[in-house]
Amino acid sequence: MSITQGTGATEAPPNGVGAPPIPSSSGELITVLAHFHRAEIARMSGWRDRIDLTTNWAITVVAAMLSVSLSTPSAHHGVILFAMLVVLLLLCIEARRYRFFDVYRTRVRLLERNYYAHVFAAQPGAETDWARQLGQDLREPRFLTSMRTAMSRRLRRNYFWMFLMLLAAWTLKISSPWLLAAEDAPDGTGPARGVIEHLAFGPVAGWAVLILVGAFYCWLAWATFRPHTRSGELAHGEVHV
Repeated sequence: MSITQGTGATEAPPNGVGAPPIPSSSGELITVLAHFHRAEIARMSGWRDRIDLTTNWAITVVAAMLSVSLSTPSAHHGVILFAMLVVLLLLCIEARRYRFFDVYRTRVRLLERNYYAHVFAAQPGAETDWARQLGQDLREPRFLTSMRTAMSRRLRRNYFWMFLMLLAAWTLKISSPWLLAAEDAPDGTGPARGVIEHLAFGPVAGWAVLILVGAFYCWLAWATFRPHTRSGELAHGEVHV
């Protein structure tokens, strides 16, 4: 990383407002790096807290909706379907927050991997262009992770298991006579037909609801477990968020 040589000060214009001086020595540059590292960690931690907050809300929604739906036979199975939609909305919000978090996490890791790691344990073959990459990212910040990838990562970490719990509760709700009102219990002579008829949601037929839920969970499984190219931070075990 090159250091701009100079006097360390710039002559202020007549109005007294000028650009900050560029570090002119290695000591000044180290001070800048230390403060920058601390600031980026603070920004990264702020977005990580937002991610955790969204996850906590999703867990609360799942717990509340399951409590309402499974506590009384009079509760409609649509309560669990509504919970699926709310959790999906929270997943989209969290994926967006994760993309911001990933920007600042990448800056921190770029500095730690190429500067601090070299200070503590120098190794040959380290990246030589990392300072230019960091400067370019500061000038023109861009998302480094697509929305699809961000959703996939959050699904693998937390949300897919929440959706599985909702699916299990929904299946139990629509198939267990003791969780259904007497008038909605499946007909013993044709249980499969009775269950499908019970799935009707307003003007939507039961078979259409079943197809929509099945297609939604097929998409969730694909988005969660689709193959990924493990590169960058993802290549270093499971430490990444």
